[in-house]
Amino acid sequence: MMFEQIADDTRARRFDAWGMSTVIDENIDAPVIEPEVFEQLHEAASITATWPIGNAGLLHVYGYLLSTIETPYGLKRDRWLDGELAIALGLSPDAFLLESAADAGETVLQRVTESVLPRLEHSPDSLFLRDELSDDGQVFRTLVLPPVGRQSALLYGVHDGDRMRAITAFPVTPSSHFLSSLAQQPARMRYNAATTSLPPRSPLTS
Repeated sequence: MMFEQIADDTRARRFDAWGMSTVIDENIDAPVIEPEVFEQLHEAASITATWPIGNAGLLHVYGYLLSTIETPYGLKRDRWLDGELAIALGLSPDAFLLESAADAGETVLQRVTESVLPRLEHSPDSLFLRDELSDDGQVFRTLVLPPVGRQSALLYGVHDGDRMRAITAFPVTPSSHFLSSLAQQPARMRYNAATTSLPPRSPLTS
C-alpha cells in the first residue's frame, strides 16, 4: 500500500513541494532508517539522492513510517499514527494512516502536503513565527499553530527563492516555556533540513 501511494505521489509530482533532509537525526546523531530503505524509497519515487540527504517528504512521511529507531521523543512514526498531529491540523485522528488515505483515493503525503504547505506559505495566525535567512538567500520558516485542545503543530519549511517547500511537521505542547525556548535558540537550520548548498545545522541569520 505504501509503495502504491509513493507511485501516485510521483505521478502527481507531490515530492516537488518538499525540500531536502538528512536521515541522520540531530537528536540521536544516527540514521532513522537504513541505507537500503533510503535507496528503496528514492528509487520508488524516481528521485536521485545520495545517502544521507534525500527528499524531506519521502523521508519524513514514508521513511518515518518505516523507522524503528527510538528517539528522545519516541518513534518517528508516532506523529502519523497516534492522531495528535492530525488533530492539531484540524483533521480526523486517522487522517495520516495509510489505510485511511487509500480508502479516500488519496495518499498520506498528499494529505500532509495539503495541510502543511499552505500554512507555511501564507503564515496564518500563529503562536510563533520565525524566519531565518541563509547567506544564499533562502528563508527557513518555523511556525507554531494555535492549539486544538492541548496540542499544537510545529511546521518547518524553506523558501528557496522559487517557492516554499515543506520540510517537516510534528505535534508540540505549546507551553510558554516551549515558545520561549524556540525564540531564544540561535539561528540555524533545524529539524534535519539540508539543501544542495548547505549541510544540516548550518548557521543562519534571524
